[in-house]
Amino acid sequence: MSEAPATPPRVCVFAGSGVGSDPAFAAAARELGAALAARELGLVFGGEASGLMGAVADGAVGAGGEAIGVIPRFLADIGTPHPGAEIRLVDTLAERKLLMADLAAGFVALPGGLGTLDELTEMVTWTQLGVHDKPLVLLEVLGCWTKLGELLDSMVANGFLHPEGRALLRFETDPAAALDALA
Repeated sequence: MSEAPATPPRVCVFAGSGVGSDPAFAAAARELGAALAARELGLVFGGEASGLMGAVADGAVGAGGEAIGVIPRFLADIGTPHPGAEIRLVDTLAERKLLMADLAAGFVALPGGLGTLDELTEMVTWTQLGVHDKPLVLLEVLGCWTKLGELLDSMVANGFLHPEGRALLRFETDPAAALDALA
């Protein structure tokens, strides 16, 4: 990993490209973006104007914060990059995750689909393997991460995950608490 996190630090937010079935998801994303800006923390995100990705960037940019979107070229060709963000284009999804990790001092996962799940599990695996030591917090909105927590507990109970590995993923229900947990 080549690029050091900026001063002030940036937080990478993994989030869905859809808004979900309840307005509370987008509201939490916008609130998290605004909270980042209020704390003078930059945002690194998937770069799209749509979904929860767009909502978190709307919150950050709307509150005067920095937003850096990282998008693979093939997605930029079919999507809409966020107009208020600095956009960095990469060739692959793997490069996207690497650059997002390089730019960030920690991670928050908002609700999302398989892409969000892939991003957050790769980052926590990197922590577990010593690739980096950056914290990761899941922002629990309307119980979206409850079943994942139960799955992790089952992995521990069945001897597939050490309790220390389970402890690497923190769950918070409030954007401010999520950012506090990164500190």
